[in-house]
Amino acid sequence: MADKSNEIQALQAIVTGLTAQSVGHRIHGLVFGAQGLTKLASKYAEHAEEEMGWVEKFANRILDLGGEVKLEGMPGTQVHTDVVEYLKAEKKVSEDGIAQVMDMMPAFEGDVVAHEDMKAYLIDEDGDLQETMKELDLIELIGLQNWYATQI
Repeated sequence: MADKSNEIQALQAIVTGLTAQSVGHRIHGLVFGAQGLTKLASKYAEHAEEEMGWVEKFANRILDLGGEVKLEGMPGTQVHTDVVEYLKAEKKVSEDGIAQVMDMMPAFEGDVVAHEDMKAYLIDEDGDLQETMKELDLIELIGLQNWYATQI
């Protein structure tokens, strides 16, 4: 059997990063909900759940490969109360995350399951990035106060 340590290490890095993102989205959903932005709060609560689904999928793959899933220290995440600042930060996190996963793709070449899961994840993440950019463009087009009205 081939050494799967690089693949397991890459999967673990993704599990750790996505767990942090999920918690961050959950907290931001609470912050935005407290500001009365119920649609935005709901959106980020859903993102948190979706990310935990990916965490479970990738953690299960680690287990399938004979590895151990670790609860590693998560990177700190700034909590934003300013929606525009948050969306800009979210855009950067998505761009950086996509680039990191693309760099990891060679680790999954010999594992069709993990490779296909990573491709599906990248497609999903690109959709999230496009959605965030659309919201930033909309804010610029119609103004922040008008955009806020769409989020109540």
